[in-house]
Amino acid sequence: MTNLLGIHHITAITSSAPKIYDFYTNVLGLRLVKKTVNQDDINTYHLFFADDKGSPGTDITFFDFKDIPQARHGVNEISRSGFRVPSDEALNYWIKRFDKYDVKHTGIRTVFGRKAIYFNDFDGQPYALFSDEGIPGVKPGTPWLKGPVPNEFGIYGLGPVYFTVNRLESMKNILEGVFNIKEVKNEGSLHLFEMGEGGNGASVIVEESLLLPPGTQGYGGVHHVAFRVDTRQSLDAWANHLTKLGAPHSGYVDRYYFESVYTRLYPGILFELATDEPGFIDHEETYDILGEKLALPPAFINKRAYVESVVKHFDTVRSTKVFEKEYL
Repeated sequence: MTNLLGIHHITAITSSAPKIYDFYTNVLGLRLVKKTVNQDDINTYHLFFADDKGSPGTDITFFDFKDIPQARHGVNEISRSGFRVPSDEALNYWIKRFDKYDVKHTGIRTVFGRKAIYFNDFDGQPYALFSDEGIPGVKPGTPWLKGPVPNEFGIYGLGPVYFTVNRLESMKNILEGVFNIKEVKNEGSLHLFEMGEGGNGASVIVEESLLLPPGTQGYGGVHHVAFRVDTRQSLDAWANHLTKLGAPHSGYVDRYYFESVYTRLYPGILFELATDEPGFIDHEETYDILGEKLALPPAFINKRAYVESVVKHFDTVRSTKVFEKEYL
């Protein structure tokens, strides 16, 4: 097997597809690269926000499940989603930006020698924004070049993803023994694990807590995390590896924009392995109009009329608009 390359994507749950689109587009300055539906529940949007081209390792995605309650945060959950920016100066910019848009945040803190800001969206979804300054590792993507955030300060990839657990040794055995993601540091209750070339785009931070109640899934929480593999051949090798370990898994799943295998090895935490290809630029949408139409994978094309009748339309056209860069 090849080693995992880093974080591929994070999938979370929102209370409102239009509101999360507005937050990510106008506040965070990430690009909507695909507006489609959940392939397992076509009554539900699946929105993909990423860098300028939808590069692997840069996208966070959202479901808007109907009538789902708000998440209750606790143990045995994916508890915080990370992003990365190029520099400490960028973090200073983001403090001003968060203040301008009334985004709740902690100010700049240091986690494992890396500067970061913790913040939340309107659903209470927890995030962390990390500076890459002085932190070598997996290559980032490219910030959304036509978005409202100055390019030199823009978010250009996913950062560390956080797990909160009450069985640290069990999670450590899974990360190291199954996925070859190695613990490299610990600070009190926080444990830093890295895969591939390491750095912010290839890190998992595990927090141990023996006091919190179990988390429950809902809007404002994370559904699953995906780790990167390069090709279908690598994905098949990982599936065989899971089988040999006796680990339950989904087998091969074609998600059209990437190929996947899912496995649940720890209560409350769903892992996915996903390929870097084929990506989001396809016959339906060129680079210039990514995310502007309701895109349906081939298996769902003949259900378009039904899908359009059950998901509430909202406008995501940006190619006709100009976003002025906001220097603060």
